[in-house]
Amino acid sequence: MNAETQTTHTISDLARDFDITTRTIRFYEEAGLLEPRREGQQRIYTDADRVKLKLILRGKRLGFSLAESRDIIEMYDPSSGNERQLNALLSKIRERREQLNDQMRELQLMQVELDEAEQRCLDAMNH
Repeated sequence: MNAETQTTHTISDLARDFDITTRTIRFYEEAGLLEPRREGQQRIYTDADRVKLKLILRGKRLGFSLAESRDIIEMYDPSSGNERQLNALLSKIRERREQLNDQMRELQLMQVELDEAEQRCLDAMNH
């Protein structure tokens, strides 16, 4: 598919499609994650930009930093089946899962401590 026949999108299209603000999209541009071409003052986004935005938002939802998302996006290479990108993503997923498991353990400990503190308060009130 050449650039002449490729589907293009405006910033408003992407904002509407992903339910985000145009300011959010401009922020990702400023961070170097998206590089739309310009026609006068208008930004023109390609399908590849749309995929990048989808990956950025997915990374954000999974708790990845913008730097981590950028690293993964920069590995995008459909000609190789994206194997390098997918392996990096798997590694980040494993790291994130371990972080979440650690956080859950910490939260469970905090829950126990709160239960104990609550019980001490109740015991003190009953004596």
